[in-house]
Amino acid sequence: MLRDLRTVTATRYLTPLREGGSLPAIVEADDDGLYVLKFRGAGHGHKALIAELVAGEIGRALGLLVPEIVFIQLDPAIGRSEPDWEIQNLLKVSNGLNLGLDYLPGSLAFDPIHAPPPDARLASEIVWFDAFVTNVDRTARNNNMLIWHKRLWLIDHGAALYFQYSWPDYLERSRNPFPYIKDHVLLPLAKELEQADATLSARLSPEIIEHIVSWIPDEWLEEEEIFADRAEHRAAYAAYLTQRLAAPRPFLEEALHARVQFV
Repeated sequence: MLRDLRTVTATRYLTPLREGGSLPAIVEADDDGLYVLKFRGAGHGHKALIAELVAGEIGRALGLLVPEIVFIQLDPAIGRSEPDWEIQNLLKVSNGLNLGLDYLPGSLAFDPIHAPPPDARLASEIVWFDAFVTNVDRTARNNNMLIWHKRLWLIDHGAALYFQYSWPDYLERSRNPFPYIKDHVLLPLAKELEQADATLSARLSPEIIEHIVSWIPDEWLEEEEIFADRAEHRAAYAAYLTQRLAAPRPFLEEALHARVQFV
């Protein structure tokens, strides 16, 4: 059974993480935990937070290692001593409900050249997951994986679910393959894609997908002309993902085809 998503309140702003364009930060919360805070006011907006939430929780439901995701209430006053005007402005426009991931202290960025590679099964499951959620951001240039306690963790899924940037014909597009899988950093190791497909597709269900999508806050759902209200808008995410999961899965065939170059 899926857990409920926790909500914490940021109590102390610690430091910005100056990687990528969204300028996340490490904050302390009222549960004494440390979190990587993803700001609702960042340039990629609410859609990036929705992708981070939905894709990340799907990864967790599949049994992959994704840091705990929480909602974080933010009062911009916590950053009043921050001298950087850009960060001060980001805090001001991010007042309210944001997203956070459990901070993994001492973790190291996964180095595909020098780090021990994941086994074929894990590599295949990660490739399958990224193809399912259309995550374009797991390449050799930027693999968004960490090594923590000798295990491989997946982070930063804000670039997934890019279908949401254009809603017309979204259900038809749910059956599209994922051509960007050819650039996946773990594709050369993904020798068990068909086994991963059988395992992971059985772990997901329309009910699990609907439960995850139900967590999308109303305030993150921007107005779209094709939807009558936020409930219909939210349901569209579940419909897209449920239809994408249905067999046969074109994204699996695309991944198998892309792997031919490594055989």
